[in-house]
Amino acid sequence: MNLLARNRTIPFPRRPLVMGILNLGSESFSGDAVSNVDLAMRRARQMIAEGADIIDVGGESAGTGHAAMSEAEEIGHLLPFVQRFGAEVADFESPADATQLFPPLLSVNTWRTAVVRAVLPAGGDLLNDLSALPTDANARLCAETGAALLIMHNEGEPKVWHPYHAFPDIMATLDAFFEEKIALAQAAGVPRDALVLDPGIGFTKLHEDNLRIYRDLERLHRFERPILLPVSRKPVIGEVLGLPPAERDAGTVACIVSGLRRGAQIFRVHNVRAAAQTIRTAGAVLGWGVIKSGLPERQRR
Repeated sequence: MNLLARNRTIPFPRRPLVMGILNLGSESFSGDAVSNVDLAMRRARQMIAEGADIIDVGGESAGTGHAAMSEAEEIGHLLPFVQRFGAEVADFESPADATQLFPPLLSVNTWRTAVVRAVLPAGGDLLNDLSALPTDANARLCAETGAALLIMHNEGEPKVWHPYHAFPDIMATLDAFFEEKIALAQAAGVPRDALVLDPGIGFTKLHEDNLRIYRDLERLHRFERPILLPVSRKPVIGEVLGLPPAERDAGTVACIVSGLRRGAQIFRVHNVRAAAQTIRTAGAVLGWGVIKSGLPERQRR
């Protein structure tokens, strides 16, 4: 299995990828947003030095605690960073270790088509789209630019509060959803090899359904696409531990280990250093060496 992203091909199985979260502007449920491009580039370089394989930059939080910003404001956050990242990526420091994807990929985290149209031609290897593809517009822009497309399960328009509800069978829901959206993206011109799947932990889902996704993640391997597991400081961790977002890193590590055992290929995190060290240590302790995503060798037997 390969992942096509712009002009690059990332083969799997390989060591799982660490996606570092970079929030531009003032919004972040985790309290770690940065306010300007200079600070953002400094933070991106720090995450890369800590082992990030992908930088996921967003100009607006997905949370509904803040009013939605205008398209022009979001473009103003994202476009200068994307341009600067593209100009400087060739001068980044050497990789943190021999397994790091280098130079790192840039993921653009947005869902508004006008923003995608303005930003993606300037750079970005991956569009992290949490809109659940209500139309094929963003998929067509990925096809035009060669960017990979992340398809996340969600219900309803982003930035609008939607009630959390129990699904009769959340894994059956995900199966049907990804079947439909993969077909939509391919019909829009995105190669299947350029797709990444995200089960959307925490989006319109109740506690037990979120936990079931973690437990039954292996079921999604039937699509033969990389699975991004959004583990970092999620509300489901807060519900288990009774802790605010900034104090959920230990719970995040537990979810990473669970995801490793179930073959997740990408982990989206705030604390890159902890995630990278967790992956390396789990591989050594469990006897897998450098973990190659897809199920570790001992589990495939």
